[in-house]
Amino acid sequence: MTYIAKPKLHHPSLVKNKAGFTRRDYEGAVSTLCAGCGHDSISAAIIQACYELDILPHQVAKLSGIGCSSKAPTYFVGASHGFNTVHGRMPSVMTGANLANRDLIYMGVSGDGDSASIGLGQFAHIMRRGVNMTYIVMNNGVYGLTKGQFSATADKGSVSKKGVANSDESIDLVSLAILMGATFVGRSFSGDKHQLVPLIKAAIMHEGAAFIDCLSPCVAFNNHVGSTKSFDFVREHNDAVNRLDVITGQAPLTAEYAPGEVVDVPQHDGSVLRLRKLDADYDPRDRGAAVHHLHERQVAGEIATGLLYLDPDSADLHAYLNTVEAPFNALGERELCPGSAALERINAALR
Repeated sequence: MTYIAKPKLHHPSLVKNKAGFTRRDYEGAVSTLCAGCGHDSISAAIIQACYELDILPHQVAKLSGIGCSSKAPTYFVGASHGFNTVHGRMPSVMTGANLANRDLIYMGVSGDGDSASIGLGQFAHIMRRGVNMTYIVMNNGVYGLTKGQFSATADKGSVSKKGVANSDESIDLVSLAILMGATFVGRSFSGDKHQLVPLIKAAIMHEGAAFIDCLSPCVAFNNHVGSTKSFDFVREHNDAVNRLDVITGQAPLTAEYAPGEVVDVPQHDGSVLRLRKLDADYDPRDRGAAVHHLHERQVAGEIATGLLYLDPDSADLHAYLNTVEAPFNALGERELCPGSAALERINAALR
């Protein structure tokens, strides 16, 4: 019944946020993904995060590539800007859009095939350039659109639905993002909204390249015994290193968290990330220790989730390039074409 448009009628008792929108205003079209797909849970978490942050829908720019995950932007924040690029090329399009208009909130949605295979090079470069964005990979370890072949993130030794074991080493996008220079790196699980929603909110508010690897079981091809991306496996092997709250200038936005040491990390915009440590010795501000911890958990057969790395002193691409404060698309001819004398000075500097 996906051809039926989602009704726009809202119950009069729906609560509005400070921007004047209800949660339903952040929804999109009816999903065409398989019933129970983890990707829909991630879309729901994005909807909740945008609602709680009082984001104006028209300030959001959603970009994606090709794959099941890349259909997801259709299903959240329907009144926003959207661009579906070719396979693996979303990062370069988002970089150009961000340079043209820095005032939008950029959200890249991709999959393990789109980012870890054909788009791996572009993934690495957008992380090292520090584009101000939230980049979410819906990671299920298979090519769902082409009937369940292993993707590059499938763990070595994991078994396909047909009983074939994967003989290749997997690509860990979290470790790669940290090594490539991302300044906010997290991992979560589509079945854990209490961890995922605050993580997405913190990523949106972060200045710089924010990356979230979200394990999202494929109910059609990768949710069986022997899969390391199934609902049961992730729940049984999840090692949450922390839980976090996002505290804005108003009231704190909280959820139920396990007890532990509390660490506050101030952000550029005055907000605060409050981390409740579950692993007593884990410090997400230590880049080398984060990579080491990820490797230790992988060897132990566990999946580290939570905020895994954070640079509280991060900057974005515009700061590195020293661009003007105004978005490029708001500049006039005089600013964009300053004349032959300015061009001559530029050319002279390059001789």
